[in-house]
Amino acid sequence: MSLQLKSLFFILQLLALLISISSSDPNPQFPCQPPHFNSYPFCNTSLSITDRAQSLISLLTLEEKIYQLSNNASGIPRLGIPPYEWWSESLHGLASNGPGVNFNGYVKAATSFPQVLVTAASFNRTLWFKIGLAIGIEAKAMHNVGQAGLTFWAPNINIFRDPRWGRGQETPGEDPLVVSAYAIQFVKGFQGGSWKASGELIDRFERKRALGGYNDDESGDRLMNSACCKHFIAYDLEKWKNFSRYSFNAVVTKQDMEDTYEPPFRSCIQQGKASCLMCSYNAVNGVPVCAQGDLLQKARNEWGFKGYITSDCDAVATVQEYQNYTRKADDAVALVLKAGMDINCGSYLVRHTQTTIEEGKLQDKDIDRALLNLFSVQLRLGLFDGDPRKGQFGELGPQNICTTEHKMLALEAARQGIVLLKNEKKFLPLNRNVVSSIAIIGPMANNISNMGGDYTGFPCDPKSFYEGLLGYVEKASYASGCSDVPCDSDAGFNDAILSAKKADFVVVVAGLDLSQETEDHDRVSLLLPGKQMSLVSSVAAASKRPIILVLTGGGPLDVSFAEGDRNIASILWVGYPGEAGGKALAEVIFGDFNPGGRLPMTWYPESFTKIAMNDMNMRANPFRGYPGRTYRFYTGNRVYGFGQGLSYTKFTYKLLSAPRTLSLSGSITGTLTEKILHQRELDYIHVDELTSCDSLSFYVHISVANVGDMDGSHVVMLFSRAPKIFEGTPEKQLIAFDRVHTSSYGSTETSIIVNPCDHLSIVDKHGKRILPLGEHLLTLGDLEHSVSIVT
Repeated sequence: MSLQLKSLFFILQLLALLISISSSDPNPQFPCQPPHFNSYPFCNTSLSITDRAQSLISLLTLEEKIYQLSNNASGIPRLGIPPYEWWSESLHGLASNGPGVNFNGYVKAATSFPQVLVTAASFNRTLWFKIGLAIGIEAKAMHNVGQAGLTFWAPNINIFRDPRWGRGQETPGEDPLVVSAYAIQFVKGFQGGSWKASGELIDRFERKRALGGYNDDESGDRLMNSACCKHFIAYDLEKWKNFSRYSFNAVVTKQDMEDTYEPPFRSCIQQGKASCLMCSYNAVNGVPVCAQGDLLQKARNEWGFKGYITSDCDAVATVQEYQNYTRKADDAVALVLKAGMDINCGSYLVRHTQTTIEEGKLQDKDIDRALLNLFSVQLRLGLFDGDPRKGQFGELGPQNICTTEHKMLALEAARQGIVLLKNEKKFLPLNRNVVSSIAIIGPMANNISNMGGDYTGFPCDPKSFYEGLLGYVEKASYASGCSDVPCDSDAGFNDAILSAKKADFVVVVAGLDLSQETEDHDRVSLLLPGKQMSLVSSVAAASKRPIILVLTGGGPLDVSFAEGDRNIASILWVGYPGEAGGKALAEVIFGDFNPGGRLPMTWYPESFTKIAMNDMNMRANPFRGYPGRTYRFYTGNRVYGFGQGLSYTKFTYKLLSAPRTLSLSGSITGTLTEKILHQRELDYIHVDELTSCDSLSFYVHISVANVGDMDGSHVVMLFSRAPKIFEGTPEKQLIAFDRVHTSSYGSTETSIIVNPCDHLSIVDKHGKRILPLGEHLLTLGDLEHSVSIVT
């Protein structure tokens, strides 16, 4: 290489370095920067958040106000306020889907946890909180070096209503109680609202706060980051037949809204204290959600929401352009802002709000209301407190990303989320001392690009399933069988069969990837894609021993053929297990970890695809051949049920104590007492007729015994069956769950608190929550216990 070429190469390297550094500015701009911009009242931290926000609003021109109504909020140079990007993503780790996060600076990667559905399969609240906290720490660390914002649009807490939905993978599953619990824990951790967690970093923060180094004003309203509950509401269809998420009108009954679609959002707001709510593209009962004031105001006035409401991206434009709900753009703008939406992801409000005001359809006060919510969240985040490096979390930086602790947490989440669905004759776990060779087959077996599912960034240290298994055997072979997941050709079958014949043991990795299910793409079939079923059966028939089938993807699969095939000994669902999924699978297969995950959704047969995906009704209707949806209401056949999952050991239950009778006599209103006196027999009472629900709560004490020869964790799931006093009563409903670890031949006791108003109530056709009187059946595995509720 000549001197000139060397010089040119050096210059190019230097230029690349400068570009990289510029994207993570070591001296980032921030509001209230001294000496010229720190004397404004909105910079005064001794004032209340509301006073500071109102002070800032009062200093803005109308044009400046309007330019704050987009996710890409403009800077206000005369006040020293730089631009701000509201849209960042953190579903199961920091992701590059939104413009607020980039990996082009000092930070090149972030911990990639399993996709949410896999994490949900752990049924472990503590794990969910820790993951939220870890992602929150990495988010704040990236913000401090200028590579992320502080407002993140996660979690996705829509109900996984239909198995074909392309984004079901992003959710915690089909059960409102589980989805609600996940929302609460993730948001608390991510926003930094609770510090009762282990880890050296958190201990340091607690010590510093105890010494007065951190000041939590506004009754703990300060935020490390802002989390967003999305997509509000009844959003679970991307593109199916002629239906599109941009124009879909979800027809939802009051009954289903109250007991299925609303609970996760109510919990995310009331218990999780989320600071953002995203309104969805779809309409509900004929009105676009972002323009539906009764729904948006319900969140604020009834549920106590304290934060900002954003549209999904271009969801305001869809009000006019796709749903044709308004004829003109300014009518759409007026509708959404008056309904209570605060900011639009996109430029629609920036382009049309001025005209809307000029035509008298909107007033300055409507803009000021939105800005008060937006600036209040930014103030709670500390964005107007001066140099962020001197703030509460200023010490966080690249050293807090991809830490050993976080990578181990990702591994633990993958371990706990793997579900064992079949294990004939205890085929698993394999003994590594007797496995001389193994064949790993399938298009996803040696592919790391789809390990995390959608909304994935750049993982720290990803390993494929093949790479994970290599650590356990001396000799391993790999054959894809299919060139890709769609598997349109069997040209690679012979190589796969030959590889299987030569190996002692065979693992086939089949299932889904993002070519089959993702945002804006729903499935049409529940079968394995293309010729995958033929690949699995052919390899199983050729193998010396029965094979291990590993299933990837989020959506349920009809693998009835594999369940009944004696040549397939074991079936494991791994979903999208994240960067540590390869190692976690190997640990489970070879017995270093005892699987304990449970399916957070029902796996339906292929015949379910005859049901219209746009039918939002949860409850079965035999008169029109409608089988209902989710384990609570579905009356048809199942491939695998909600909560199904095996272990390498065996667990038994013993009910230590639980009441037989629950009297409401001391907790009813005078009006209800009068009703009881004049009516011989009541079937139910309305929950709002009870004076105190908490006083009616009772404990169920349980002993979990491990009667096998392997330690393991076990998910305890307590269900209830209410008296069927009207059509549409749930078949059963989950009222509590806990994950407990029990040593071999040992036992563990756990206690579950049951609040009758929350856990034993059902919803009538008017959307009112009622408590049936009579016998409620509590079920725990094969155990049953009746509790009679009387007046």
